[in-house]
Amino acid sequence: MRTPPPTSAGHILAVLRAEGPLTRQELQDRIGLSRATMVERLDVLQRHRLVRQTGLRASNGGRPAQVLAADDTGRTALVADVGQRHATIAVVDLRGDVFAQLHRPLPVGHLPEETLSHLLHTGRALLAETGRADSLCAVGLSVPGQIDHERGTTIAPPSMREWTGLPLRDRFTDALSVPVFLENDANALAFGAYCELGRPDAALVGVKVGTGIGAGLVISGRTHRGETASAGEIGHIRIEGNDQRCDCGRRGCVSAIASGQAVIRQLRPTGVRSAEDVVRRVRAGNIEAIRVTAAAGRLVGTVLATVVTIVNPRYLRVGGAIGVLPPFLDSLRDAVRANAQTTALEGVSVDACRLGVNTTLTGVAGLVADEMLAPAAVDALVHA
Repeated sequence: MRTPPPTSAGHILAVLRAEGPLTRQELQDRIGLSRATMVERLDVLQRHRLVRQTGLRASNGGRPAQVLAADDTGRTALVADVGQRHATIAVVDLRGDVFAQLHRPLPVGHLPEETLSHLLHTGRALLAETGRADSLCAVGLSVPGQIDHERGTTIAPPSMREWTGLPLRDRFTDALSVPVFLENDANALAFGAYCELGRPDAALVGVKVGTGIGAGLVISGRTHRGETASAGEIGHIRIEGNDQRCDCGRRGCVSAIASGQAVIRQLRPTGVRSAEDVVRRVRAGNIEAIRVTAAAGRLVGTVLATVVTIVNPRYLRVGGAIGVLPPFLDSLRDAVRANAQTTALEGVSVDACRLGVNTTLTGVAGLVADEMLAPAAVDALVHA
């Protein structure tokens, strides 16, 4: 798809999304179009329900001017966050407003075909329930592991190896006849944290502490995936002197020592069987649960100190049921501050994601919106 000129209808919508609401005159001043061409472009966008009038604004000496904004409420996306132990699916608009949502625990070793069939069945039911099936324009899926964006498949973690090579994009495209976008779960969480903060003009690192551990990078408003979609795979950095076997087959990986699964394993002799058990015990003040959780956070923070030094982000956000627990988060924050390069720490904010388990879904919704409302996509739509 060719790059649209900076005066196209799609570019005008991009300016409204980033800087709106704006009057026609303010748009003309920013873009440099004649009044007649601006009116023509805006008329096309309004006919396609991509721009709406939000009110009037007083002008200098003349009639009040119409104020225009991007209309991201008329189109619907089906978004899902599929993990190793859960699946959450929601119906949203391109602004990210949630109309319906369903969360379902998944059994250990769940079969991908069964899970995908459930997601499709549930997605159709939620679309029908909300009355938004006719406005469905895209699907977004967050899954663990590396994503092959060309083929629409995933290289899943070892505990979900049955998912590797599965044609996820084709399966949903064939079933729902709309574009399908895939993203790694840590990247989706990072982008969700970026959206929570109002899409700041700043670099952000997001860390997801679930069954495994992964990080995502958002730089200049875009997820940074790296050359082989491996950026942020901190869970498989090896720690010298530790021989705990990892699911990947190596020993001493961060994930094998400090992930949610590792914390559960270390606390299993005390009766812990799930992340929910860990959360309950930490909140109840259980000394051993607090000790193990804090040690995990300390190790992850030590690894992240290098990430902070290299990336120099403004924000570091942590998600996952165990990752947001105070012993984990406080120890992580202390380790980052103790080990990162001094000037890289200036102004960095280390905190939990605001929306909890919904941060990843928010990220998926935001990524879908950016794809569907990108200038080239909008120009293709209005000229179809």
